[in-house]
Amino acid sequence: MLSLRSTVVAGRDQVSSRLGDETAILHVGSGVYYSLNAVGARVWALLREPVVVEQLRDRLLAEFDVERERLEQDLGALLETLVAEGLIEVRDEPAA
Repeated sequence: MLSLRSTVVAGRDQVSSRLGDETAILHVGSGVYYSLNAVGARVWALLREPVVVEQLRDRLLAEFDVERERLEQDLGALLETLVAEGLIEVRDEPAA
């Protein structure tokens, strides 16, 4: 389960490429292609290095004109989908 304290990063079993404003991702293991719109492509670019979801959210809030609640919902849904498709890895939360 993802939380704001989870660390996420692009998985190793994929390759991706920018196509204009969008990003295409190929899951090497399954051979399935995925497409992300401009906002999803920005998220994907930020996932190249491990990032805490809260920091990812804050970065996107600074870059896009969107309400915090809406961004958290949309970001959470996107990340959950990417996890379910095996495109990103979730690392354990840091110890408190």
